[in-house]
Amino acid sequence: MKKNKLEIGDFVSVLDDDLSGTVTKMNNSNITIETVDGFNLDFEESELVKINKPLRISMSSQDILEKEQPVKKQRPRQRTKERFQPTLEVDLHIHHLTENSNIMTNHEMLTLQLDTARRQLEFAIQKRIQKVVFIHGVGEGVLKMELEYLFGRYNNVKHYDADYQKYGLGATEVYIYQNVNAE
Repeated sequence: MKKNKLEIGDFVSVLDDDLSGTVTKMNNSNITIETVDGFNLDFEESELVKINKPLRISMSSQDILEKEQPVKKQRPRQRTKERFQPTLEVDLHIHHLTENSNIMTNHEMLTLQLDTARRQLEFAIQKRIQKVVFIHGVGEGVLKMELEYLFGRYNNVKHYDADYQKYGLGATEVYIYQNVNAE
């Protein structure tokens, strides 16, 4: 059997193993090859055979993973601030609730506004909506005060002034804790 006469850059196959690669280093009879997967392995020269071209096309696991990955569609990124904006807005201005506000007393208007707020809050709790903004306007603060009293009767609700830049002073944001059972 004649000697292989290997040189750096030759493509070789390992005789007793399913490995092949390119010769990268030679030190007497100790040969280092870089496999098609990128590993450097040492063999004796007698364990290697020079081949003209790869016996089969090999792909690294990284190549396979890249090909199997579905192309992800780029979603427009939402700013963090926008992500946490309330999902439900309830406008309690009387002209949005009824067309007959001119014949109603102040007490009737306030009662209608509070009933609407209570119904919407119950709806949000039932539908597991976490944030609700009640737009009440500035006025004399009577509706805002009554809303705060209403929200205070719920154990699973926290309320605070809504985003000033978006609503000004005339809105209250309610955060509903979903894991607390309302009694």
